[in-house]
Amino acid sequence: MSSIGVLNEGPLHAGLKAWYARPGDRFEVPVETYHVDVVRDDLLIEIQTASFSSCARKLRDLVERHRVRLVHPIPRERYIVKLPENGRGRPKRRRSPKRLGFEEIFTELVSIPELLAHPNFELELVATREDEVRAWKRRPRRKRFQWQVEERRLLEVLAMRLLTEPTDLRELLPRDLPQPFDTQELAVAWGRSRAIAQQATYCLRKSGALAEAGKRGRARLYEWPAPLAARAVAGASAR
Repeated sequence: MSSIGVLNEGPLHAGLKAWYARPGDRFEVPVETYHVDVVRDDLLIEIQTASFSSCARKLRDLVERHRVRLVHPIPRERYIVKLPENGRGRPKRRRSPKRLGFEEIFTELVSIPELLAHPNFELELVATREDEVRAWKRRPRRKRFQWQVEERRLLEVLAMRLLTEPTDLRELLPRDLPQPFDTQELAVAWGRSRAIAQQATYCLRKSGALAEAGKRGRARLYEWPAPLAARAVAGASAR
């Protein structure tokens, strides 16, 4: 079935959809006023390779009447492929030293942090090996040329993780956080930037998996709600 979604589909999206497909799946299916990437029995599956903000309204609407799974790739291994600047010669390919983990999801989840608390919603993270193809071109309304991402291509799926409730987000954070903690302590324990620590606490708080616990000076403090804290202690004892 041809659709606008198929016509605008990039290589990474198409590759993930082909890899994800199971016998009996239907593709690019009209559901109410939307097109859904994959329909598997009563489950609607949306594959989103870019910002969640572009599909936030659609997801919030559909979860009120349907089971919805959002699938998002995170490039754990990436190769930078630069096309010839003058259109001649061969592309240059090198491995990027940057490796992203599942915790990178917080940078996108800030658009829909409350959805993971909805009983009809789940989020599947896919760690990938990808080619990122770049071209030397000028951006609209700018005079200077620069390398711009043309497309992403799926090479291999390395791992997957399904998140079905807010408590699953806690597993993406360090296990040895003090209670309570601030975003600077989270960033240090995590080895990540303060910015992503702030995004993580925002998502956790909005989904109900994290509670505010006052302030230490000007810094806001956070802690796991009582049921989560008890679960964390029990888990540590079992280990």
